[in-house]
Amino acid sequence: MSKAGHCLDSVCVYCGSSQAAQPAYLAAAAILGESLAREGLRLVYGGGGVGLMGACARAAHGAGGRVLGVIPRFLTGEELMLSEIETVVVATMHERKMRMFEEADAFAVLPGAIGTLEEAIELLSWRRLGLHAKPIVFFNPDGFWDPLFDLFARFTERRLVPPEFAGCWRAVELVEALLPAIRAMPPAEATNVPLIQRA
Repeated sequence: MSKAGHCLDSVCVYCGSSQAAQPAYLAAAAILGESLAREGLRLVYGGGGVGLMGACARAAHGAGGRVLGVIPRFLTGEELMLSEIETVVVATMHERKMRMFEEADAFAVLPGAIGTLEEAIELLSWRRLGLHAKPIVFFNPDGFWDPLFDLFARFTERRLVPPEFAGCWRAVELVEALLPAIRAMPPAEATNVPLIQRA
């Protein structure tokens, strides 16, 4: 399942699609998009023009960056697909997630809701199963993702996952720290988390 090679060329961004998102979150998504373009990295995202994902994609495209959207056909109207950006239209959500995974060398998880959480959890599950070793970094402004991280800690405390699970991801509080954190966690740094924790 892992993409061949360890060079960082494309970063998949998971984030919210709500138009009512906090202005600070929208601004951070735009900063990330501009940063990706400036560093010559391709943005892979969910293909919509709304919420944080729209802000990130427009900023990356506007700064001359490469952008690839992936969206299921039934969401092209609701999520306002951007005609100026290269977008692959697929049939299902499962195809969308797999295509985004295959096109990316690393993942940035921004604030979002149920869909973003689902994407992040699936990505971590695949990492836990040894199916990939791609960097995963959460943008955690004002502790947005802290309840999730607390749950991860509980998994470890209850001996449901080994302590090494924490090595599967990183978190940063400033959006400007996202790309440096991704680069500091290269795909070659496979965590090799054991699938079965012995008593």
